[in-house]
Parts: sequence; structure tokens; C-alpha cells
Amino acid sequence: MHYLYLLINLLSILVPFIKSFDPRVDFYKKWKYLFPAIAIVGTFFIVWDIIFTHWGVWGFNDRYLSGIHIVNLPLGEWLFFVVIPYCCIFVYEVLKYYIPQDILGKHARSITIVLIVGLSLVGVFTAWRWYTSLTFLFTVAFLLYHLLVLKVDYLGRFYLAMIVWLIPFFIVNGILTGSFIDEQVVWYNNAENLSLRMFTIPVEDTFYGMLLILMNTTIYEHLKQRDEGF
Repeated sequence: MHYLYLLINLLSILVPFIKSFDPRVDFYKKWKYLFPAIAIVGTFFIVWDIIFTHWGVWGFNDRYLSGIHIVNLPLGEWLFFVVIPYCCIFVYEVLKYYIPQDILGKHARSITIVLIVGLSLVGVFTAWRWYTSLTFLFTVAFLLYHLLVLKVDYLGRFYLAMIVWLIPFFIVNGILTGSFIDEQVVWYNNAENLSLRMFTIPVEDTFYGMLLILMNTTIYEHLKQRDEGF
């Protein structure tokens, strides 16, 4: 049980890593864009994680940890910010192969505006709840950056991939937050969130994950398009 968090990371990345060498997608050839994105975004989220852990916004159950800590975070948490972006960008690329048409592209702007308005309202009116307000407002800021500055053409594909990600999200995050096991791997201070759970998963985790993957996707796409001359 002390290696559960590490095992979750390993099982999460196992199939995407093996399938990265499938010639239909050749995802391994895109690692040169992916790993810089993971490093840059991971640095931001690790600092955020360290601060929130120190403040008691969330924490970790030693029962499921290997005992290896870097700063005040368990090794499994550090690996989380590598494994999850890897898996999600892999799915993003696989969907582009199997669904060539950008079926949500024409709706991407509307989806983005709805998210900005909804998350802004909740984030502003819950300013005393650190996890809710910062997660929602950071996500709003990054979506506004896309809408007003970047004006990219891949948000529709990102939203489609996000719908697919929700399936493994509920499994992996469900286990981390206490589904299927005796206790939580990651616990949350409900005074710092909305106390709204999807099964055992705080609703904020959805948008925390969305921001994590969108930031990775943005840098990944920027590096790829720059290399391809766009």
C-alpha cells in the first residue's frame, strides 16, 4: 500500500507509453515538443502544490506513499505532473488521427466564453476559498489569453480530448480521493473548496486538470508549429 501512488502513475502511463511507438501516430517523435512543455508547466504547478500543501489546503496520506519526498511533496505527486500531461497529450494526438475533422472547432469560441463567464462568477464570489478561487481565476486568465491574444485553432480539438479524458480522470482521481480504497491518497481541506464532490472528487479538480493540460497543450502546440514553420 505504501507504493499505491507510484503504482497509479505507472499504470496510467503504461499503455500510452507503449502505444507511443505505434507508426500510425508516432507520438515518440513529438517528445521534443512534449517534454519541454511538461517541464515548464510542471514547475508552475509544483510551486503551487508546495504552497498549498504548506498552507494545508490539501495533503497526502502516508499510508499510500513510498516515503520519498522532494521538498514537502511525495515522489508520486512529482510524477503526477509528468504522467498525466503525457497521457492527455497522447490522447489529444490519437484523436486527431482517428477523428480528422475538428467537430467542435466551430463551437470552441462559445465554449470558451461560457467557461470564462461561469468560472469568473464562481471564482470572484468564493475569494475566501483558496482552491476554488485560484483554480477558477487562473483558468479564466489562461482562457482569456487564448481568446484575446493567441486566437489558436486547436481549442475545439482540446475540448474534444477533454471529454475523452474525463473517463480515466474519474478512475485515477477517484482512487486518489478515496474511491475504491479505504482512505484518501490526497485529502482536501473543505474550508478551502466548494465541498462539492463528484463521487469523491472535488469539482475544482476538473478545472485544475483542465488548466494543467491546456497549458501543456499550448506550449506543446507552439513548439510543434514553430518547428514546422507555421
